[in-house]
Amino acid sequence: MKVLEFAFDSRDSGCANDYLPHNYPVNSVVYTGTHDNETITGWFQSITPREQTLARDYLADHYTPVCQLHNAFISLLMRSQARLCIIPLQDYLGLDNDSRINTPSTVGRNWKWRLTPGQFSEDTVREIGAVTLRYGRWNHAH
Repeated sequence: MKVLEFAFDSRDSGCANDYLPHNYPVNSVVYTGTHDNETITGWFQSITPREQTLARDYLADHYTPVCQLHNAFISLLMRSQARLCIIPLQDYLGLDNDSRINTPSTVGRNWKWRLTPGQFSEDTVREIGAVTLRYGRWNHAH
């Protein structure tokens, strides 16, 4: 199990190199984040400026606006050699931490996020399909 957020966030990992996508073994499952992590957009906004620079350096992308950077992180994971790639819907939608599923060791707001009508558009469906096909992760005939 590899979580991209751990690669650039000093709060989460003592072995960040293991979480860089070029080091993922084929026999792994990769995530932008899990139900216990911040959304990828919320996470990027919460890390230090130095960590943001490290992440952008790794992406070779210092120009994409933060509100669209989730797409670069998703593409990064999709093109890794990991056998399975799981992207939470909140990350496809570029949502911030108001849409987080769970904050460990807390009570009250967890497991309450729901997709609202109109939040999941045909454009989103097309983008998910396109990125899945682009990086060879489309697993059935279409």
